[in-house]
Amino acid sequence: MKTMNKIRTAAAGLAAVLAMSACGGPATGTQATDIPKTQNTRDISEGVQPDAAAEALLPESYKSKGELTVAMDLSSPPMTFLAEDNSTPIGVNPDLARLVAKKLGLKLKFENTAFDTIIPGIDGGRYDFTATTMSATEERLKVMDMINYLKGGSAVAVVKDNPLKLANDTLCGKNIAVTKGSTQQLKHLPNVSKWTCEEKGQPAINAVTLPSIQEALTQLDSKRVDGVFYDASALAWANEQQPNHFTILEPRMDTRTNTNVAMGLKKGSPLTPALQKAIQSVLDSSEYKESLEYWGLGESAITEATIR
Repeated sequence: MKTMNKIRTAAAGLAAVLAMSACGGPATGTQATDIPKTQNTRDISEGVQPDAAAEALLPESYKSKGELTVAMDLSSPPMTFLAEDNSTPIGVNPDLARLVAKKLGLKLKFENTAFDTIIPGIDGGRYDFTATTMSATEERLKVMDMINYLKGGSAVAVVKDNPLKLANDTLCGKNIAVTKGSTQQLKHLPNVSKWTCEEKGQPAINAVTLPSIQEALTQLDSKRVDGVFYDASALAWANEQQPNHFTILEPRMDTRTNTNVAMGLKKGSPLTPALQKAIQSVLDSSEYKESLEYWGLGESAITEATIR
């Protein structure tokens, strides 16, 4: 019973850190080093001027409305999450979405929604676009225009000190958690299982689909799964915030795919040309590099906002 209580306590502590539940008031200003990142609610787009070329491509309906709605799953630090005030979106994606809106001369409205409901919401017209670390799979490209803005990558987290001595190519037959609707669930894990296990006569990797990365890491912490397959940046952040709970396998998982992530909007949207121009303007800006460096992702910068 004492062992179970320790597990529950540790798991609860991990979930609390990852969920970034409210525990303090908001902080404002620049990316100052004396403000904890989870409290820094500064707006990186403050003072940034609109890009005239991007504004010229903006459909009249958006100019009249004066606002863009962006859908994000605000549960994956350091990419996309809520500050400790429990209301301000922070992270790489909120930074870049704010910059894109500013380049278009528009206000930005955030909608916090589960990852697997974002595409139906965009297709149904509830959101104008998404910036939520989403890669451009064939299935997504059937219903969305997608524009590259960042290099991504996936990694596997295992139990602290890796007692099972797991490696990226020895996950056959293991219970590996993925989050619902993620690229890891829909594409990467099935592919990795096929070429590292099934084609070699080994048992497939058993995907355990969970609703969030918090739940996945909590289950790993209590050893109910053998590993978690997720975005490398988010796993590195979680390990920094709550050390000594798990080990991240190196190198990153080779998924044999383009690792760029893209902002997405409805297929054939009249907003696509303007959004691409605005994203390119952001990629060319000093604020883009500033944001990536601040969140520990300087190596993830790209130079071209390519439509996929």
